[in-house]
Amino acid sequence: MFSKSKINEPGPKAGASEQAPVAKPVAKEMPKPAGAAAIKPKPAASLLSSDLHIKGNLKTTGDILIEGQIEGDIRAHLLTVGEGATIKGEVMADDVVVNGRVIGRVRGLKVRLTSSARVEGDIIHKTIAIESGAHFEGSVSRQDNPLNTGPLGSGVPKPAPASGSVAKPAPTSK
Repeated sequence: MFSKSKINEPGPKAGASEQAPVAKPVAKEMPKPAGAAAIKPKPAASLLSSDLHIKGNLKTTGDILIEGQIEGDIRAHLLTVGEGATIKGEVMADDVVVNGRVIGRVRGLKVRLTSSARVEGDIIHKTIAIESGAHFEGSVSRQDNPLNTGPLGSGVPKPAPASGSVAKPAPTSK
């Protein structure tokens, strides 16, 4: 049958005066993703309180909760318009939730008008939800990319590429 020998056991062999170094397993460090040092936790939403009145444009890549009065255009990732808030200008965000009043165009991938919403202007969206009781005056237009526009506030879509033909003015006679 089989017998146990000391040949396969670790450690010094019988009669050997020197000890062979034993390789120990080394834990490999997992490589970090390229931007691992740059990853930061998402900041909390900016809150514009009810006593705040702003004249001017707001632009952020983060989230905004507005409770005050804004006269200007707004660009954000997530924009929530509070029940007591009024915005006069164009609103553009990935997600727009309107609980208050917006006078101007609303552009968003996802637009939601709650029952307390009051919107006077056009809505350009990819998906929309309008709760019963919401007040809306304007047109609704679905686009695959409703955020694809010119500079903030221009309200003008980016021009289409030229077709190559140029119109020449008609000659005038004297």
